[in-house]
Amino acid sequence: MNLITALATIVALAFAGSVWDRYRHRKGLHLLFWGFGALLFGVGVFAETLLSVGFSELALKSWYLTGAMLTAPWLGQGTVALLVRKPGRAAVLTAVLVALSLLCVELLRVAPVNPAGFDAAVPLAEQYREIMGRNGLMIGLTILLNIYGTLALVGGALYSIFIFWRKGVLRNRMLGNIFIALGGLLPASGGSGILLGSFDWHSLSLLLGVIALYIGYLWATAPETDKQG
Repeated sequence: MNLITALATIVALAFAGSVWDRYRHRKGLHLLFWGFGALLFGVGVFAETLLSVGFSELALKSWYLTGAMLTAPWLGQGTVALLVRKPGRAAVLTAVLVALSLLCVELLRVAPVNPAGFDAAVPLAEQYREIMGRNGLMIGLTILLNIYGTLALVGGALYSIFIFWRKGVLRNRMLGNIFIALGGLLPASGGSGILLGSFDWHSLSLLLGVIALYIGYLWATAPETDKQG
């Protein structure tokens, strides 16, 4: 079993639980989307943990759908819902993301899978391309959604850092957003693990990324600095 992704699953679900609890008391679409994104993160790393034990088509497709396609954009959409103030713009982006998410579900449903040659001892990021067929639309959506999600999450965090630094206020929120930016960048760097041979940087980047996101969220919502919710 991949103990790194198993631990990442626990952290991701704890993160999701914290955000959902805050949403239950505070409401706010940004919390709803962050909570959903954190849950998707948890599903993805749990599926990867299962695939480190043995093959499952459902786990493979769940891993790709949540981890490779939808986690980043839904986390990023939480930042969009928080920061974009122009009436209707965030709602339009959300509607587009919902439509694209449903399209992703359908593309994964019909994607062909050939488990021949699957090796549970090999990091999934190194072998999924040989196991699951991906058409051009699926690959294009994966790239587009990850770019959007990473830019929204990391860009929003950097923007918030700059605002807090310039005004000299809410130091905890500024530090929290530093960790959020780091948490958004770390999983995006996971593909470089293929270049590191037997060292599974992909799994480690997921664990470190979700830990950074959780720490950033906790700092950014600390009671002593949380004046606006």
